Amino acid sequence: MPTSSDYERMVRGAGLRVTRPRLAVLSVVHDHPHADTHSVLALVRRDFGEVSHQAGYDVLRDLTDAGLIRRFQPSGSVARYEARVGDNHHHLVCRSCGAIADVDGAVGDAPCLTPPDGSGYEINDAEVIYWGRCPECVAASTSSG
Repeated sequence: MPTSSDYERMVRGAGLRVTRPRLAVLSVVHDHPHADTHSVLALVRRDFGEVSHQAGYDVLRDLTDAGLIRRFQPSGSVARYEARVGDNHHHLVCRSCGAIADVDGAVGDAPCLTPPDGSGYEINDAEVIYWGRCPECVAASTSSG
């Protein structure tokens, strides 16, 4: 678990000025992976004091642009944020309860980074979201059926 001095080093290392809102948002996203914007801002306000709505949005954008956090948005859902960056992992989303879990991407030669049509694009990231039901929802439907 990173410390506040680790967060300061991360922010400085990304070329950003260290501010209380940036440290607070980075800490919350590390502690609450897959949180949506509303939840991140509520937790920042609860744990670190008042931060304006606009400042919260600006900080999320700045940290995402700097590569310190990752934004992803499953279809039909609001944007989510996580601190796991740089490894091209994917997500599992439960259609019943909305739970989200990380799943590692392909190891070695990453087939999802080679488009089949030869489009000429230089691909550096792929976003895959698996949809289904989490183990708890499967167990609940099995035991009630």
